[in-house]
Amino acid sequence: MSRGKLVRWGVPVAAVAVIGAAIGAGPVIAAVSGNPVLPERSAQQLLADAAAAVQKDGLPPMSGTVLETASLGLPALPQGAGAASPFSLLSGSHEAKVWYGSRDQFRLAVPGPMSETNVIVNGDQAWLWESQSNKATRIKLAPGTADRPDRTHVPAAPAMTPQQAAEQLLAKVGEHSVVSVTNTTQVAGRSAYELVLAPKEGGSLIQDIRLALDGETYVPLRVQVYAKGSAEPAFEVGFTQVTFSAPAPENFAFTPPAGAKVEEKTFGPFNEPEERREDLRGDFREGEVKTVGEGWTTVAVLPTPKADAPKPQAESGGPQMPSLETILRSATPVSGSWGSGKLITTKLVNALFTDDGRLLVGAVTPEELTKAAGAR
Repeated sequence: MSRGKLVRWGVPVAAVAVIGAAIGAGPVIAAVSGNPVLPERSAQQLLADAAAAVQKDGLPPMSGTVLETASLGLPALPQGAGAASPFSLLSGSHEAKVWYGSRDQFRLAVPGPMSETNVIVNGDQAWLWESQSNKATRIKLAPGTADRPDRTHVPAAPAMTPQQAAEQLLAKVGEHSVVSVTNTTQVAGRSAYELVLAPKEGGSLIQDIRLALDGETYVPLRVQVYAKGSAEPAFEVGFTQVTFSAPAPENFAFTPPAGAKVEEKTFGPFNEPEERREDLRGDFREGEVKTVGEGWTTVAVLPTPKADAPKPQAESGGPQMPSLETILRSATPVSGSWGSGKLITTKLVNALFTDDGRLLVGAVTPEELTKAAGAR
C-alpha cells in the first residue's frame, strides 16, 4: 500500500511530507567531530545521488520523533479552533512518532491531551485508531482506485538517469530561485546537507526554504521555511530523534481493544454514489480555479467558499471548524481599482476575499494580491 494513499486518510500533511518525500540509502562519509563537515557536493550532485539512492534501495527502515512548529503571526484563532481542528496546526508545536519498516509497514502516532491518534499499515491491513472516541476504523481501498484515469494528472516521465533528472529539476527551479548547498548542518544528532532555495522575485513573503538531507542515507530530516525579516523559521517540521534500524514487528500490530467501536470504510469513487462525488467536488469546478503570476509570486484565484456551506464537525461533540464569517471578523477591509474585500495576513501566506466572490491566496505581499485581483 503506497505512502501516497495515507494522505487521503487524513494523516497530518506536515508529518507525511517528511516521511513520504524521504529517499533511500547511499554512502557518504561524514566527519562528526566538532561541527559536522560532509564532503562538498553541488546541488546537482546532491539531487543526483539522492535520486540514484531512491532507484536502488528506497527508504531504509527507520523510526523517530517528528516535531512540527508554526509561528505564522496569525491573529487570534477563531473560537472552535481547538486541538481537534486543523487550525491548531497553524500555531505552536505538535509532535508525532513514526515507524517505517517497508513500503507496506508504516505507523504514525499523534499524541493529544490524554489521547492518541494512530495510522497503522501492516501488509494488507490498515487502521485508523482514535483513543479519545475509542474508535477503530479499518481502511480499505476500492478496486481500481489507484489506477483511475482521472487521478493521473501527470504523464509518465521518460526513463532518464539521476543526473538528467537533477539537471531538469534545477533548470526548472532555477528560473525563479537561487539554489545553494551547505555541508555543515546537524539534525537529530546526524550530519546533514542543507539544500537552500531562495526566491528571485521581490514580491514573495518567503526568504528561503531549507531542506536538510541526511549525509549517509539522504532521508529528509528537516524542512524549514523562513519569512522575510525573520531570524527564526515561520514553519518547521523535522526529526528531533531518528534511528535507522528496523522497528520491532509489534509496532505494526494492531487489534481493536475490547469495547472499541469498530467501523470499516472503503475509499474510492467507484463505491460512492454520483451525488456524493458531487459533494466532494464542492464549489471548485473545472475551469473555476486559475493562477496569476509565476514562481514564488504565484497567486491562486478561486471562488469564495459558500458562506452557508455545512461546517465540518468533530465527532462526540468535538469543536466545530470555524465558519467563513468567523474567520473574516479578523480580516482588514481593503479596496482599490480592482474592487473591495477583506485581507487576512500572516508571515508566509496572505489571503484576499473580494466582495465579488473571489478568494486570492499566495505567499506574496498584499500588493501582489491586489495586483492579481485586478488581472481579469
